[in-house]
Amino acid sequence: MGVPSPRSGVARGGCGVNPVLEALLGNKTAASALLFLQCNGEGHAQRIANTFGFGLNMTQRQLKRLEEQGVLVSRRLGSMRLFSFNERNPTVRNLRQWLELELAALPDDDQERYFRQRQRPRQSHKPLVTHG
Repeated sequence: MGVPSPRSGVARGGCGVNPVLEALLGNKTAASALLFLQCNGEGHAQRIANTFGFGLNMTQRQLKRLEEQGVLVSRRLGSMRLFSFNERNPTVRNLRQWLELELAALPDDDQERYFRQRQRPRQSHKPLVTHG
Protein backbone atom coordinates (compact mmCIF):
# COMPACT_ATOMS: atom_id res chain seq x y z
CA MET A 1 0.00 0.00 0.00
CA GLY A 2 1.43 3.37 -1.01
CA VAL A 3 1.51 6.62 0.88
CA PRO A 4 -1.96 8.23 0.87
CA SER A 5 -2.28 11.53 -0.89
CA PRO A 6 -3.18 14.55 1.27
CA ARG A 7 -6.66 14.49 -0.29
CA SER A 8 -7.42 10.78 -0.03
CA GLY A 9 -10.30 9.90 2.22
CA VAL A 10 -11.26 13.53 2.69
CA ALA A 11 -14.56 14.88 1.43
CA ARG A 12 -14.12 18.02 -0.62
CA GLY A 13 -16.06 21.14 0.18
CA GLY A 14 -18.90 22.32 -2.02
CA CYS A 15 -16.72 25.05 -3.54
CA GLY A 16 -13.96 22.76 -4.77
CA VAL A 17 -11.63 23.77 -1.95
CA ASN A 18 -9.31 21.26 -0.36
CA PRO A 19 -10.23 20.95 3.36
CA VAL A 20 -6.53 21.19 4.25
CA LEU A 21 -6.36 24.54 2.46
CA GLU A 22 -9.43 25.69 4.40
CA ALA A 23 -7.84 24.65 7.69
CA LEU A 24 -4.57 26.44 6.97
CA LEU A 25 -6.23 29.65 5.76
CA GLY A 26 -8.88 29.76 8.47
CA ASN A 27 -12.09 28.95 6.61
CA LYS A 28 -13.67 28.13 3.26
CA THR A 29 -14.42 31.78 2.46
CA ALA A 30 -10.77 32.87 2.79
CA ALA A 31 -9.49 29.84 0.89
CA SER A 32 -12.01 30.28 -1.93
CA ALA A 33 -11.32 34.02 -2.18
CA LEU A 34 -7.58 33.43 -2.49
CA LEU A 35 -8.09 30.78 -5.16
CA PHE A 36 -10.41 33.18 -7.00
CA LEU A 37 -7.79 35.94 -6.88
CA GLN A 38 -5.04 33.55 -7.97
CA CYS A 39 -7.12 32.58 -10.98
CA ASN A 40 -8.44 36.05 -11.88
CA GLY A 41 -5.71 38.40 -10.67
CA GLU A 42 -8.11 40.70 -8.85
CA GLY A 43 -11.71 40.82 -7.77
CA HIS A 44 -14.30 42.57 -5.65
CA ALA A 45 -16.19 41.11 -2.71
CA GLN A 46 -19.59 40.89 -4.44
CA ARG A 47 -18.25 38.88 -7.37
CA ILE A 48 -16.34 36.51 -5.08
CA ALA A 49 -19.39 36.06 -2.84
CA ASN A 50 -21.66 35.43 -5.83
CA THR A 51 -19.25 32.96 -7.40
CA PHE A 52 -19.21 30.70 -4.35
CA GLY A 53 -22.62 31.46 -2.85
CA PHE A 54 -21.14 33.09 0.25
CA GLY A 55 -22.62 36.00 2.14
CA LEU A 56 -21.27 39.41 1.15
CA ASN A 57 -20.48 40.44 4.75
CA MET A 58 -18.44 37.30 5.44
CA THR A 59 -16.55 37.71 2.17
CA GLN A 60 -15.80 41.36 2.92
CA ARG A 61 -14.58 40.46 6.43
CA GLN A 62 -12.21 37.82 5.10
CA LEU A 63 -10.82 40.10 2.38
CA LYS A 64 -10.30 42.87 4.94
CA ARG A 65 -8.58 40.43 7.34
CA LEU A 66 -6.26 39.23 4.58
CA GLU A 67 -5.50 42.84 3.65
CA GLU A 68 -4.73 43.75 7.27
CA GLN A 69 -2.34 40.77 7.45
CA GLY A 70 -0.47 41.94 4.35
CA VAL A 71 -1.62 39.12 2.05
CA LEU A 72 -3.82 41.37 -0.11
CA VAL A 73 -3.89 44.99 -1.19
CA SER A 74 -6.90 46.89 -2.45
CA ARG A 75 -7.73 49.90 -4.57
CA ARG A 76 -10.96 51.75 -5.24
CA LEU A 77 -12.51 51.67 -8.66
CA GLY A 78 -15.61 53.85 -8.58
CA SER A 79 -17.68 52.52 -5.72
CA MET A 80 -15.95 49.11 -5.74
CA ARG A 81 -12.92 47.98 -3.82
CA LEU A 82 -10.78 45.65 -5.94
CA PHE A 83 -8.52 43.22 -4.11
CA SER A 84 -5.32 41.64 -5.41
CA PHE A 85 -2.25 39.97 -3.96
CA ASN A 86 0.42 42.03 -2.21
CA GLU A 87 3.34 41.25 -4.51
CA ARG A 88 5.77 43.11 -2.23
CA ASN A 89 5.41 40.38 0.39
CA PRO A 90 7.82 37.46 -0.34
CA THR A 91 5.59 35.04 1.56
CA VAL A 92 2.72 35.95 -0.74
CA ARG A 93 4.82 34.98 -3.76
CA ASN A 94 5.28 31.52 -2.20
CA LEU A 95 1.58 31.34 -1.33
CA ARG A 96 0.66 32.06 -4.94
CA GLN A 97 2.81 29.20 -6.17
CA TRP A 98 1.04 26.89 -3.73
CA LEU A 99 -2.39 28.20 -4.77
CA GLU A 100 -1.51 27.60 -8.41
CA LEU A 101 -0.78 23.94 -7.57
CA GLU A 102 -4.11 23.73 -5.72
CA LEU A 103 -5.96 25.14 -8.72
CA ALA A 104 -4.29 22.62 -11.04
CA ALA A 105 -5.29 19.77 -8.70
CA LEU A 106 -8.99 20.66 -8.68
CA PRO A 107 -11.33 18.38 -10.63
CA ASP A 108 -12.22 19.74 -14.06
CA ASP A 109 -15.87 20.32 -13.13
CA ASP A 110 -14.87 22.48 -10.13
CA GLN A 111 -12.40 24.44 -12.27
CA GLU A 112 -15.09 25.04 -14.88
CA ARG A 113 -17.78 26.01 -12.39
CA TYR A 114 -15.82 28.35 -10.12
CA PHE A 115 -12.62 29.42 -11.84
CA ARG A 116 -13.26 29.71 -15.58
CA GLN A 117 -15.89 32.39 -15.66
CA ARG A 118 -16.22 34.90 -18.44
CA GLN A 119 -14.49 38.12 -17.44
CA ARG A 120 -15.84 40.44 -20.11
CA PRO A 121 -19.18 40.63 -21.86
CA ARG A 122 -19.40 39.00 -25.25
CA GLN A 123 -19.27 41.45 -28.13
CA SER A 124 -22.75 42.15 -29.43
CA HIS A 125 -22.02 41.04 -32.98
CA LYS A 126 -20.42 37.70 -32.00
CA PRO A 127 -22.64 34.60 -32.10
CA LEU A 128 -23.06 32.55 -28.94
CA VAL A 129 -21.19 29.26 -29.32
CA THR A 130 -22.11 26.38 -27.04
CA HIS A 131 -19.84 23.39 -26.49
CA GLY A 132 -21.04 19.92 -25.76
